[in-house]
Amino acid sequence: MDGTLTSFIAALRNAEVRVSTAETLDALSAVELVGYDDRELLKNTLSLMLPKTVDEKETFADTFDRFFAFEDVDGALDAGDAGGDGQGNGDAGTGAGGGEGAPGAGAGNRKSKNAFLAAATKGEGEEELGHGEMASPRSSLGQLLMLDSRVELTVRMVEAAKAVNLEQIQVFTQKGLYTRRIMDEMGLPGLQREINELRMRGGLPERRLSQELSKRRERLREQVRDYVERQFLLHADATGRRLREELLRKVKLSNVEHRNFRLIQEIVFKMAKKLVALYSRRKKVFRRGHLDLPRTLRGNMGYDGNIFDLKWKSVKVDRPKVFAICDVSGSVANYARFMLMFLYSLEEVMPRVRSFAFSSDLAEVTELFERNGIEDAIAKTLRDYGGGSTDYGQAFEDFRHKCLDDVDNRTTIIILGDARNNYGDPRTEILKEMHDRAKRVLWLNPEPRATWNAGDAEMRRYIAYVHQAEECNSLLHLERIVGNLLRTVQ
Repeated sequence: MDGTLTSFIAALRNAEVRVSTAETLDALSAVELVGYDDRELLKNTLSLMLPKTVDEKETFADTFDRFFAFEDVDGALDAGDAGGDGQGNGDAGTGAGGGEGAPGAGAGNRKSKNAFLAAATKGEGEEELGHGEMASPRSSLGQLLMLDSRVELTVRMVEAAKAVNLEQIQVFTQKGLYTRRIMDEMGLPGLQREINELRMRGGLPERRLSQELSKRRERLREQVRDYVERQFLLHADATGRRLREELLRKVKLSNVEHRNFRLIQEIVFKMAKKLVALYSRRKKVFRRGHLDLPRTLRGNMGYDGNIFDLKWKSVKVDRPKVFAICDVSGSVANYARFMLMFLYSLEEVMPRVRSFAFSSDLAEVTELFERNGIEDAIAKTLRDYGGGSTDYGQAFEDFRHKCLDDVDNRTTIIILGDARNNYGDPRTEILKEMHDRAKRVLWLNPEPRATWNAGDAEMRRYIAYVHQAEECNSLLHLERIVGNLLRTVQ
């Protein structure tokens, strides 16, 4: 079986492109026909067979480009003439045979890295020896480094990665381990012995060679480390995925890149499902009420005092009303996106959510979520109401006219926003009315507490009229706050 294709399909599955066994066999048959020589033909052929949805096709294209990239060890994509010896004829077939994307740092980064490595090697107690006669290397890796054959060096690195089973990397902390294994497989022990011997000889040509080999060794080590990082992103298994999920739970939602939205959404649904399971069980137990002893005894008099039929005191459970008021202006749009997604994923335990969005004028978007799926409703909300200059005073005024009469002592109001009002009238008297009518007013501010009163922020005025104000800028914060909310409204 084609090892390159099966490794690529494993990378696709890791990127959450669903590929069945039958589709894998079909792809193997197709690759036997088209081969690896024509990169675009291979990509188009596999794209017709493996991805199915629009999202999967985008993920497929990105994974293919990274997997079948062939880059030299200095990070420049090989376009047919890379390599100091002029023999860099890397084509799609070579890239496929190599298996995966090699490191690719920018030119500026390469210059700074090389300057740092040069300074590091000088710091080993050796003076600058200048240009002149240099001895010839004897170790295989030393000869390869001095040849400046980037293509051959890259091929050796890819072969070494396969020999140490780099595709089995699981967690990011294994980067150093696999970097060392690849370097050893490429011949680092022999190179290190040669460098030490050259230093001990003391001759000027030998010392020049020792310094040059040290510089090239460190440059190679950096490139191998970059290569391992890229392979981790392609091949990390479920353990690596769990670590990424844990990281995304803690990272600020404003820093989440668009390519991670799908994974973030899955995490939100998992968290909501866990809360639903927890609080729906609690609600069912609560509904049973307390044992009604008089009714139980009367109902079991016909059984000679034996109790067969328990009678419970009936308890009316008032389901809570939740009003979510979200600032969807550009600075906090991502926070609003995931809070709305979270709240509407809790429909089983919190079914009466009314949502409002504003940047200046406030509008109710509850019907959007009733007519559309969660993702489509959120996208339309951000598109239709995300423009304009933020005006909390106007938003509160609109809320008072639209539905303040619907707020009662069973209502929980959640306000999500940074309270930055562009120096307008904050209308705190309206927030006080909301506070007096509602059971609870909760303000979630995505900014750090230290900045709540900086600049045009009005939190110092608003905080007097809310029952609780919390910093909330990650999924971990959101899960904790919503969990506490469910605990109090059940």
